[in-house]
Amino acid sequence: MDPRRMKAMLRQFGIKSEDINAKRVIFELESGKLVIENPQVTAMDIQGKKTYTVMGEAKDSLHDGAGDSDSVEEETSDAEEGAQEIPESDVEMVAEKAKATKAKARKALEETGGDIAEAIEKLK
Repeated sequence: MDPRRMKAMLRQFGIKSEDINAKRVIFELESGKLVIENPQVTAMDIQGKKTYTVMGEAKDSLHDGAGDSDSVEEETSDAEEGAQEIPESDVEMVAEKAKATKAKARKALEETGGDIAEAIEKLK
């Protein structure tokens, strides 16, 4: 989807988004850190709550110094799974805007990776 079109759709639904000029994003995990250099960061204000989207290539920096790649893959998978959790407020918004059931809204959000605008468009 064209980024301009997506921003316009988000504005239509009262969602404000802004790009954040970030140099680095660090996720502190129990077993180390996940570092993203030169990320693309977008902040969205949805019903008074800020949601941040971070895109870029992640590198690990483990606290214990163990640098085996298997543990890094597990940490990345765990972080990605957590990112797929769909907030109830997003489900409610998509259901309301698309005039669909919450179940259909949740399914559309899961299929679009949590992309609200795309989920609404998919249900219309």
